Amino acid sequence: MNKIKHFVHAYGEWIKHALAPLGPWGMLAFAAVDGSFLGLPLDAIFVSYVYNDRSRFLLYVLLASAGSALGSIVLYVVGHVGGEVLLRKRLSPERFEKIHASFDRHEFWALMFPAMLPPPTPFKIVVLAAAAFEMNFGHFLLAIFAGRFVRFLIEALLTLWFGPGIVTMTGNLFAHHFGWILAGAGALLVGWWIWRQRRRARAALGMDPSTSLRAGSRGRPPHTG
Repeated sequence: MNKIKHFVHAYGEWIKHALAPLGPWGMLAFAAVDGSFLGLPLDAIFVSYVYNDRSRFLLYVLLASAGSALGSIVLYVVGHVGGEVLLRKRLSPERFEKIHASFDRHEFWALMFPAMLPPPTPFKIVVLAAAAFEMNFGHFLLAIFAGRFVRFLIEALLTLWFGPGIVTMTGNLFAHHFGWILAGAGALLVGWWIWRQRRRARAALGMDPSTSLRAGSRGRPPHTG
């Protein structure tokens, strides 16, 4: 395991130096490589870019998000061609059906939410699933970009406020308590979605207090004193 970690770190450093002449655009290329099949220590590289060039942190957030979306096109093509067969080989039937049902209900959120999460989230499996289940290509790119934007923006702000070590520490915490954190985040997301659906239903039935108040104010004659 230590040899694998050392190899990944060395490979990441080599890529970083190879892309150094590109300046900020190296972040775009690095994220694109990571977004395809070649997983790289993207968070560590992103944090180093932000920490060493703080005034352009938002540019790095945009470039990393765009690179991740562009790199995922490779997985989209693979998933679109034969992704369902690949997924059935790697996932249990129960897990496969659960992911399929999630995309049937709300495909955009089913992809954007995992895109927000750091490792060890099995994000590439979700990307393959999105392609295998024929998610709209434009929505596919937008969901990945939006999710990664949220993730990288949070990492950039943490780096600016507390230094690069806080991202590593947070990542280790997430890795060791992945199940609990994922369950908590999922519960919050489901709670928000239920609240949103109920509010829409109430508005459709004319039961939303804010809607009723606005309607009443429009129907009331102006006060003339």
